[in-house]
Amino acid sequence: MPGTPPTRFVYLGPEGTFAEQALKSIPAAERGSRTPARSVPEALEGVRTGEADSALVPLENSIGGAVGVTLDELAEGEPLVITREVVLPVEFVLAARPGTTLPHVRSVAAHPQASTQCRGWLRAHLPDAVVVDVLSNGAAAAGAAAGEYDAAICAPIGAGRHRLDVLADKIADHPDAVTRFALVSRPGPPPPPTGDDVTSLAVYIAHDRVGALLSVLMELAVRGVNMSRIESRPTGEALGRYVFFLDCAGHVADVRLGEALQGLRRVCADVRFLGSYPRHRFPGTGDRPIPAPAGLSDADYADAAAWLARLRAGDLS
Repeated sequence: MPGTPPTRFVYLGPEGTFAEQALKSIPAAERGSRTPARSVPEALEGVRTGEADSALVPLENSIGGAVGVTLDELAEGEPLVITREVVLPVEFVLAARPGTTLPHVRSVAAHPQASTQCRGWLRAHLPDAVVVDVLSNGAAAAGAAAGEYDAAICAPIGAGRHRLDVLADKIADHPDAVTRFALVSRPGPPPPPTGDDVTSLAVYIAHDRVGALLSVLMELAVRGVNMSRIESRPTGEALGRYVFFLDCAGHVADVRLGEALQGLRRVCADVRFLGSYPRHRFPGTGDRPIPAPAGLSDADYADAAAWLARLRAGDLS
């Protein structure tokens, strides 16, 4: 029911992956049940059918970009909304069974994205090792634990779960890499505004209108709504037909963002609201929301609306 805290969580599995690590950072999920799913569609379908209250799925990676299957699933089918985001540093480790040392490693199990992000470290420290592609970071850790491979590139949680020794940590070539996860639920009232929120949208432009995408951007720009991300995905209808995914600063309850949404509704072929939720902030970074330009704060909008109401009532004071 709307407003009831979630207790049943599903996430992109298997166990021992970054997705599980990200989910466990949410206090309600740490206390509730956590079930791995075999794919993003399976995880989201579990929410749609009511088998789970919420699903945690990857949205984008700072190195690999957007996760297309997640965007496609959010744009299609029965609507779902994002209620929270989790941004997790991607810290890969090289792990092996106890007693294994680095000179003994001849085979390394890794998900292809993991081995790509650790290519420089592998070249420098294990130039003769054979890297074997596996389906997930969790599968890599499980394979090393079972003796199928000498070592695995995996998440720290995977090494701990399978009782592997960490031979080297933070082996990614990009130490600041992060993955952004979305906690997705069935539609309901969004979390209350915090003053530092994100609103996600899927926007379908009118393809027979010149400057349709520019019209979308102008609806945001003229109201001082900062857009932090825009991503296009083919709709599958025809070549050249795209849906645009937008992340905008602000909350659906904010006056200026609410007006922007009304404007998008007028100029777009369709708009799917994907949620308003608190923006993830790393503790101690001094990260702050971008303030509204002069004349475009919610207070400015409220003042202008009150002024117009007085004019319409004949009050020129």
